[in-house]
Amino acid sequence: MARYALAGRTVVLTGSTGGLGAALARALHTRGARLALLDLDQEAATAQAAALGDLATARAWHADVRDLDGLTATMDEAAGHFGRIDIAVANAGIGTLGSLEGMDPAVYERTIDINLNGVWRTFRAALPHVRARRGYLLATSSMAAFVHSPLHIPYAASKAGVWALCDSLRLELRHLGVDVGSLHPTFFATPMMDAVLDDTAGRILWAGNAKGVWKMVPLATVIDETVKGIERRAAQIVVPRALTPAAKAPGLIRPLVERLGFRGETIPRATEAARPAVTSSTEGHQS
Repeated sequence: MARYALAGRTVVLTGSTGGLGAALARALHTRGARLALLDLDQEAATAQAAALGDLATARAWHADVRDLDGLTATMDEAAGHFGRIDIAVANAGIGTLGSLEGMDPAVYERTIDINLNGVWRTFRAALPHVRARRGYLLATSSMAAFVHSPLHIPYAASKAGVWALCDSLRLELRHLGVDVGSLHPTFFATPMMDAVLDDTAGRILWAGNAKGVWKMVPLATVIDETVKGIERRAAQIVVPRALTPAAKAPGLIRPLVERLGFRGETIPRATEAARPAVTSSTEGHQS
């Protein structure tokens, strides 16, 4: 497939001021894309847009992915401002860590609503504009869609749901010339990961993310592969690529990963150490 050049195209990005969102925005800007930056934190998003260029290059909007009517109005306004929307990246999300018994039900429901339902709302609001351009929809999922850690129920469930949503929607839209992709990075350094590393249960489960199957990859690697995936209009972007077999054959790989990754008393110790509920990202960034 020919490279889908980003220069001159308009990209809508939710969760734009978080660790992944901010780095991706800079990379897309470097490729010549025009950016509609959507985030709960209007002040941070406005500063982000100003750092990237004038209003013809980047503009910020307040957006809450839990509000379909508000998202729809924002997408319409962004399309009016830039004249088009070619690509929508549903990147808003939060991380949670906690046990089934200890987690506040509201934390579970909020995680699902932002991480999964928020993707649906973002795509629903963006689709009329993206369809008109025969463009591309991308959602940030995770390797957690395929490899399911304990104490990660709402996060793993939401990211697996995003994967399924994208696979289903891809079939629904292919006759319209719209491509749909899901992004599946492993652990990488962001403020969200800082919260995981600060949590006792997270350090026990994933060994500080310093080595082995849980080792973090550089943010630059995630961004480079994501941009290349967008330029391919890829159905699935796995970072690092070496983990692609785990994504392609989760039913075969998962038991091995579980045996290697959670040895001995790892899970009981982490469960004991888990706080009642940990939200490892601020709602303001949703990223």
